[in-house]
Amino acid sequence: MTDVKHWVEGTRDYVNDLKLEMRRVTWPNRKQVESTTAVVIFSVFAFAAYFFVVDSVLTKAVNAIFDFFSK
Repeated sequence: MTDVKHWVEGTRDYVNDLKLEMRRVTWPNRKQVESTTAVVIFSVFAFAAYFFVVDSVLTKAVNAIFDFFSK
């Protein structure tokens, strides 16, 4: 029974510490969230385009090497 009591007390302490820590957090305002979201979306599309180009170039290079050595 002491294990259950220990677990309940530990859980209660954790939740209280969590509440205290969440009060200390500085949350971004709506403008900051919108601007960082725009940066993330732009970055995702930019990286996708970059990897598409790199993948296309490497695919053509590997296919050219295979064609060269298969003749």
